[in-house]
Amino acid sequence: MSVRVRRIYDAPEPDDGVRVLVDRLWPRGVAKDAAHVHEWPKGLTPSSELRRWYHAGEGSYEKFAERYEAELAAPEAVALLDHVRDLAGEGDVTLLTASKSPEESHASVLLRLLGEE
Repeated sequence: MSVRVRRIYDAPEPDDGVRVLVDRLWPRGVAKDAAHVHEWPKGLTPSSELRRWYHAGEGSYEKFAERYEAELAAPEAVALLDHVRDLAGEGDVTLLTASKSPEESHASVLLRLLGEE
């Protein structure tokens, strides 16, 4: 059982397990029925303010990750992280993102917090 990160634009694979979209906005050009997304916990995604700050190039990835982790300390986010951990305890989980660089995105922060990085 594992958790991994993939781009939502990649075709689903049989070993994806539960596919969890971790972006706040639905990705452009992806049909909902073709995405095979099982869950979309928006409470796990960075706030719109943080997302805009990071994409505007106003801070480093390290600072973004620090701020995002602070957001993930909120009770709703903690509960959702626990839920994803439970899913991973039952089988494979794939965190899906539209990010062009998943390794420097919120998805990698989630992966680390879930103990898979």
